[in-house]
Amino acid sequence: MRYVVVDTNCLLRMIPLRSKYRPTWESFLDGKYFLCISNDIVSEYIEILTSKVSSTFAENIVGAILRSPFVRRFDPQFHFNLIEADPDDNKFVDCAIIANADFIVSEDSHFRVLKTISFPKVNVLTLDEFSEELK
Repeated sequence: MRYVVVDTNCLLRMIPLRSKYRPTWESFLDGKYFLCISNDIVSEYIEILTSKVSSTFAENIVGAILRSPFVRRFDPQFHFNLIEADPDDNKFVDCAIIANADFIVSEDSHFRVLKTISFPKVNVLTLDEFSEELK
């Protein structure tokens, strides 16, 4: 089974019931992949979700993630600092490296720099590419 780190921008697009990416969220709930998270990632999920939707809805989504048997938690102690343009994005990269994740799912252009770094190798897929991968 795949180990995946999902950037917040993609999580936001996966959750709405009428989103074309909703099947990607449902694939997580059904155990088609493991979602890799860290405390920093969960904090960002809560922060951004709460700013976009009600706090109750945000708590329900994050609660579903935290209760899922298809979540793997990691606590990166080393910070690779591979993304210089937006250092806040490194929380996803660090988690992916420590988790030995198959890839990060992100639409953020800052992650493109990872294609130029040979070690540690971190693969990035767009949400469309990840959705196709799950089919």
